Amino acid sequence: MAEHIQRIDHSLFERLAAEARSLPRLRRNHNLHAEADPVQRFLNVMQPGTYVRPHRHLRDRPGAGFECFVVLQGAIGLLLLDQHGALRGRERLDAAGPLRGIQLPEGIIHTLVALEPDSVLLEIKEGPYVPAADKDFLAPFPPEGTAAAAELEASWRALFSAGDS
Repeated sequence: MAEHIQRIDHSLFERLAAEARSLPRLRRNHNLHAEADPVQRFLNVMQPGTYVRPHRHLRDRPGAGFECFVVLQGAIGLLLLDQHGALRGRERLDAAGPLRGIQLPEGIIHTLVALEPDSVLLEIKEGPYVPAADKDFLAPFPPEGTAAAAELEASWRALFSAGDS
């Protein structure tokens, strides 16, 4: 039975954080689920500077596009946007509290920024994972890897500066 147990511990966080630091995207996913599982469960280890293009999750079954985030280490900024890309709200999710996690209903356009090095986020959403249909990106925002994306990410992170979140 022990071969089926997946430990979520500090050594895993350290290994994934080191990998994230070495990758161009500055983040590393670690799946706890198999691709075909009905529930996606994974760690998303993020470094400041990683850009997550604004998107929403839609599924065939109404309500199935929810997404749940829980910060296990560090801090993550969650930005909520309207269909035109205007900021609707922001939440600081922090392993030290007071807000450690949040669940978004289907269709909410959002993005994430890493506010501390080696931040670890547990994400849960309905599967199975279908890469081409998982995210509905908001068109006006630049794709990953561009200078415009880097500038945008830095401006979003600045919204969470000390004393202003």
